[in-house]
Amino acid sequence: MDTFWGLIRHNIAAGNMTHIVWLGAIIVTMLILAVLHHRWRFYDQKLKKWQELCAIPLLITIIHYCIYVRDSDFLKPYTSMYLIAVLALVLAMCGRDRKGYRIAAPIVGVMTAFLGVWCCIMTPGITRNFSGKSYTESFHALAQEMDRSYVLKEWKEVDFSALEAKYMPMVKEAEQDKEPGKFADAVEMFCYELHDGHISVHCNFDTDKYESVFGMHEYGLAMIELDSGEVIAVCTDDEVQKLGIDDGTVITRWNGKPVLQAAAEDVPDHGESVKANADRVAALYLSTVGGDTVEVSFLDENGKEQTVTLHDMGENHTFCEAYDAFTQIQKTDQPNFSTKMLSDKCGYLTLNVQSTGNGLRDIFSEFSSGSCKWAKDMFRKKLNDLKKQGMEYLVIDLRCNMGGCDAPTTALCELLTDDKWYAQGLGIRKNGEYISTADYYISGTGEFADLKIVALTNLECISGGDAASLYLSRLPNVTLAGITDPNGSGQYTGGCCVLSDKLVGVTYPTGLTLDEDGEPKIDPRGDRVSRNAVEVRIPLDYDAAMKIFCDGQDYELDWAVQYLSR
Repeated sequence: MDTFWGLIRHNIAAGNMTHIVWLGAIIVTMLILAVLHHRWRFYDQKLKKWQELCAIPLLITIIHYCIYVRDSDFLKPYTSMYLIAVLALVLAMCGRDRKGYRIAAPIVGVMTAFLGVWCCIMTPGITRNFSGKSYTESFHALAQEMDRSYVLKEWKEVDFSALEAKYMPMVKEAEQDKEPGKFADAVEMFCYELHDGHISVHCNFDTDKYESVFGMHEYGLAMIELDSGEVIAVCTDDEVQKLGIDDGTVITRWNGKPVLQAAAEDVPDHGESVKANADRVAALYLSTVGGDTVEVSFLDENGKEQTVTLHDMGENHTFCEAYDAFTQIQKTDQPNFSTKMLSDKCGYLTLNVQSTGNGLRDIFSEFSSGSCKWAKDMFRKKLNDLKKQGMEYLVIDLRCNMGGCDAPTTALCELLTDDKWYAQGLGIRKNGEYISTADYYISGTGEFADLKIVALTNLECISGGDAASLYLSRLPNVTLAGITDPNGSGQYTGGCCVLSDKLVGVTYPTGLTLDEDGEPKIDPRGDRVSRNAVEVRIPLDYDAAMKIFCDGQDYELDWAVQYLSR
C-alpha cells in the first residue's frame, strides 16, 4: 500500500496539479449530487431541479476543454475525467426511477472511483498550449515552463534564462521575417543544449520553403571514424567512386578543414545525451553538411592527397543507409522477445521494446511490484527451450530498444541472479531536491545465474532499454558490450508544450526515477559522461567497418558469439 500511495505522489508530481484540481471539482460535484438526490428523492420538483444540476460536471468539462484542449491534440489524457461527467448524465436519466437509480448509483459510484484513481495513476502530463501566442511569446512561455517543470534542471545544471537569452534574437528574427523554419530551428537548438534523449521537438512547416540548419545534403557518401582516429568513406555511390573515393578511402579534409576538426566545429548539436556517442557518429553527420557543393580531400591508392568537388544530389539517403547499418536497426524486424540458436552452443534473445504487448499488464506490473509474472514465465520457458537445444551461453540483443516499462527486464534479471538488489525509486522533485516515494527491487531466483551472457547495446537503446542495459550490466554473469554506449536517458516523459500556430511541439521528462543513492537514474550530468558505459568496447577498425557498411554483416553479433566461445 505504501508503494501505491508513493506511486500516486510520484504521478501527481510528474503531472499537472491544475488538472487534478479540475478532476477534484468534478468528483466533489458528483458527491454533492448524490447527497442532494438522497435528500430530494421524494420531491418531484426538486428531482427535476436535480436532473438539471447533473449537467454541471459536463459544464465543467466543456470549460476545461475550451481552456486546455481545444486547438490542440491533448484530448486523450483527459478521457477518464470526461467520462465521469458523462456518468452524471446517466444518473440524470434514471433519477426519478427509484429502482433504476438504486441499480445505477452504485455502478456509477464504482466507475467514478475507478476512473478517478486511473486519472491519478495516469495523471495527464504537463501539457501547455501556447499555439495562440506569437513566436517570441510562445518561446518565452516554453522556457519558463521548462524552467519550472523539467525534472533534470538541477541535475544537469541548466540555466533556462541564459538559454532563452541566447536564442531569443533568432526567434525575434524569425518572427520579423515570418520564417517558421527559422523559429523551429531556434527551438530545436534551445532544446538540444539540454542533451536529453527524452526531449523531442516536432516541427510542422513547409520544408521546401526553408532550409533548416539540421537539413541533410546528399553527396553520395557517408563517413565513419575508426578507433584509430582515421575517417573513411562508406556507402559510396557510383558518381563518387568515379572521382576516386571508394568504400574504405581515407578522408582527410572536408571543405578545407581537417576532417575531425570539421566534425567538431561544423556538425550541428543533435542533443545526444552522451558525448562519446555524439563523437562516434559526428563523421556520419558531417557527410551531410555543406552547400550546393563541398570540397573533399582524400588519400588515393598511392597515399597522395587529392581534392575533389562533390555536388548535392538532392534528398539524402546515404546517411540513413549508413546509420541503419551502424545501429543494426533491421534487427527490430524480428518479433520482440524472439529466440533462436546462433550456433550449437550460443542462444539468442532479442528485446526490441520494453513491453509485454498488453498495455494494462505493463502498467500494473510496472507500478505494483516492478516485475511481471507473465514475462518471467515467458522468459523461463524460452530459456529452457534454448537449453534443450544445447545452449551454453546467450546473447541478449538490446540494440535499438525503443524503451517502455522496466518490468520485463526486471523479470528477466530475476531469473539470471540469485541476489536481491535495488532496481529504482519513483521520485518527486521538490525545491530542487529529489525524494523517493516508491522503491522497487529485483529479487532473484537464480534459475539461470550460471549462464554466461553478453548483452549488446548501442546509442539507440533508450529509456526502458537504457534501464535494461543498466540492470543486466550489474549481473556478474553478464557482460554489457557495444561499439557505443546506451543512449543515457532514463526519466519519464510527461511534459508537452505546443508553440505558435502549432508549428513546433516539445516533449520532455517530468517524471523522476532514482537510483539507490537517490540520484536520477541513468542520465548523465552536464558533463555528458555516460553513467552506464559498456563494460567491453567492441572494436571498430577498418575490417569491422567493411563488414558493417559494405558486406551488410551483423559484426557486433558475430563478435559477441566469438567472445562467449573463448
